[in-house]
Amino acid sequence: MIEIINDTLFHLYNEKISYVMSILPNQQLGHVYFGPSLGKLASFDQSYLVKKENKSAGTVKFFETDNLFTLADRFQELPVYGTSDFREGAVSIFEEATPLYVDFKFIQAHCFQGKERDLAQPASFAKTDESQSIVFELADTERNLKMHITYTIFNGLGTITRKQKIINLDAKPRKLERLLSGVLELRNQDFELLHLSGAWLKERHIKSTPLTQGTISVGSLKGASSHQHNPFVALKEKCATNDVGRVYGANLIYSGNFLAQVEMDEWDNVRLMLGIHPEQFTWTLDQGAYFEAPECLFTFTENGLNGLSQESARFVEKHVISPYWQKRDRPIVFNNWEATYFDFDEEKLLALAKESHSLGMECFVLDDGWFGKRNDDRSSLGDWIADPLKFPQGIGRFAEKIHDIGMQLGIWFEPEMVSPDSQLYQAHPEWVVKHHYERISVGRGQYVLDFANPAVVDGIFHAMKKIIAETKLDYIKWDMNRNITEAYSPYLAEQGIAQTEFYHRYILGVYALYQKILAEFPTLLIEGCAGGGGRYDLGILFYSPQIWPSDDSDAVERLSIQTGTLLGYPLSSFSNHVSATPNHQVGRITSLTFRQNVAMFGPLGYELDLFNLTSEEKQAIQTQIAFYKQHRQLLTFGIFYQVQPIGQGNEVAWAVYDPQQEKALIGFFRVLAQANPTAEAFLPLRFIDPTQVYQANDEKVSGQILKQIGLRKPYQFNGVNPGTAQVTGDFQSYVYHLQLAEKKEQTDDE
Repeated sequence: MIEIINDTLFHLYNEKISYVMSILPNQQLGHVYFGPSLGKLASFDQSYLVKKENKSAGTVKFFETDNLFTLADRFQELPVYGTSDFREGAVSIFEEATPLYVDFKFIQAHCFQGKERDLAQPASFAKTDESQSIVFELADTERNLKMHITYTIFNGLGTITRKQKIINLDAKPRKLERLLSGVLELRNQDFELLHLSGAWLKERHIKSTPLTQGTISVGSLKGASSHQHNPFVALKEKCATNDVGRVYGANLIYSGNFLAQVEMDEWDNVRLMLGIHPEQFTWTLDQGAYFEAPECLFTFTENGLNGLSQESARFVEKHVISPYWQKRDRPIVFNNWEATYFDFDEEKLLALAKESHSLGMECFVLDDGWFGKRNDDRSSLGDWIADPLKFPQGIGRFAEKIHDIGMQLGIWFEPEMVSPDSQLYQAHPEWVVKHHYERISVGRGQYVLDFANPAVVDGIFHAMKKIIAETKLDYIKWDMNRNITEAYSPYLAEQGIAQTEFYHRYILGVYALYQKILAEFPTLLIEGCAGGGGRYDLGILFYSPQIWPSDDSDAVERLSIQTGTLLGYPLSSFSNHVSATPNHQVGRITSLTFRQNVAMFGPLGYELDLFNLTSEEKQAIQTQIAFYKQHRQLLTFGIFYQVQPIGQGNEVAWAVYDPQQEKALIGFFRVLAQANPTAEAFLPLRFIDPTQVYQANDEKVSGQILKQIGLRKPYQFNGVNPGTAQVTGDFQSYVYHLQLAEKKEQTDDE
């Protein structure tokens, strides 16, 4: 619902949340409240919310005649630095070298229902009866600028989205130097900033930083959202737990350079801002031109970190990921990479495909090395033509053989990159991101293609389209292994466009290629990848319903990666592979059971040499795959819970729950064995219906016991219990299958 009161107070609300804005005395758009739902506002509450008859000491007044109004201590929706507010602002625009200190005043607002899905640029979408939006038209008449800000609230969800567009109506060109997508102003609630940070092979670990007066920021300047930081951040009450406490989440539907920052002022007011990183960004606005910032979203929950995780997952799965892939089974893949690396031919691949199919796998993914003369990672990128030595009958005939086995086919591409020895580079050296000065950085023996140039995007699309059509392709693994350095576009230079527009134009080019492919092949499953998890964001998920989380397939490391990622992204967005042991990234030796139990939470795959497995291991894989297929919908789309407190390190427990069928799967993981552990310990399941009776593996137990006391943790071997121990040694895992046994009978006292 949206309430508009006298064009001065605006209230977006549903049963979970309220978001309230007002018109300030200077006619700018002010922020009033975001939090638990207020319901329909009474008239006296309306006047109470807009009343402001005091100002903080030491501030600069905004009006010459009004001693009580200043922007220094007012909550705003579009703050501008320097207009009595000295905190960092959300918008900055220049006329040549002169800052304009824009003054966007309210003109009018209108509402609409629903949001169309448009492949041209990633954003949320909704059916007509699923959302309501309000568009604020703001104008700076003195500077001939307009701003349109759109807020959307969704039925039954704790998320608000915001999108904005600036338009230059003046004859003079203006230079936009900052337009952050979202601003959220809050009073400090003893907040910590949660962010997902790390590096290649250890992406999206949960980091927590207490707020204090000053600014904390995370971001990326790599041309991608990056391995090091992620656009998802949250403000969490320090006392919040997995299941209780206020948490505010923020995310950006964007895949390029970003900035997320929190500033606390001298009165402990908090300003969270998120958007395109202002460093290395400008955008020229000629008369009539506009710039549209990426959409951001803000989420609120009172139900702790699990509440945030679940709200994020519901929103992303329903309003970001393609409707075609919502609740649709994802294929169990076999990827040949760690089985063969570059050393393969058609015969070897077909043998692996037949073996994987016999074990129950459903999609054979042909990884790097199938094209050009690609026998190592230093050649042939850009030449998307099958190697005739590896595929003497052609890639189309190979695809037929895979399909005849009864498997889907996937193929690896790295469409944004080119090798110096490729035919593509020899024909089009001007298609490379490369400064005209002599010095250049080369990463992984490859250059980045200039996706700011539409001709480059079109050329790569036609090369990929030919392969997709010839192979009747089911699945693409889209990789991107090199970040952008010395960002310079020969195309932009020819067009007279500032190089500081390059990074944004580049990522729009990436989206354009996705759009072209999916417009032609709408049911093609594309898995996002960027050297693993270097571009794990909502912009990619809009096109690719799942993403390779990390090049580190070690199951122990994946516990941390998946725990962090699940705060802001759904279980269905993963791509999890059971790989070889010793692990190829860290050398760790773990059991097949442990690796499979970690990987089954989300879309499942395998990536190891099947011919090095024992018959017992093959039987275990068959059994695991059969179990996974039986529970695939629950493991991919079930409601996810962290059962153990996050951050305890040595123990992790995940649960997926289906409240309609009253069933759950709980995975318990202990990294290192403990000396002389307690005889009994429990995992309370706070989400369980206490009125029901459940079957937990081979035991019957009431929901009341499971909720208040919990599942008994598996008995660990302690030197004196060989007859009862259920787990032993390091890297322990245990899976509980919880299902409804019978309706609990009421006693006479109930």
